[in-house]
Amino acid sequence: MPRVRRGNKKLLRRKKILKLAKGFFGAKRKNYRTAKEAVEKALQYAYRDRRNKKRDFRRLWTVRINAAVRAYDISYSRFINGLLKSDIKLNRKVLSNLAATEPETFKEIVTKAKSAL
Repeated sequence: MPRVRRGNKKLLRRKKILKLAKGFFGAKRKNYRTAKEAVEKALQYAYRDRRNKKRDFRRLWTVRINAAVRAYDISYSRFINGLLKSDIKLNRKVLSNLAATEPETFKEIVTKAKSAL
């Protein structure tokens, strides 16, 4: 078997990992082996949390909408049902934003949803 002439491939691979480990604490930044483990774990967390972020924001919007519609004596589930029946197609992000920034507009939406029930 002929021997392998790597050139600088090994160095480039190591530099890539150490560059990703920039900002880590102690040996996780300087030692290749620990940096590689830390970077792999960080990338796993990043992948997972990009998906969890969508989940978390939807829950936050739901809580905000629920808090806003309780002031008008209606529950969240009845409000959403009323929106569906009155054919108002606004997503939870927009409804949450309306509840926080434009209470008059949100109040009109709530009254329309209530009348559809």
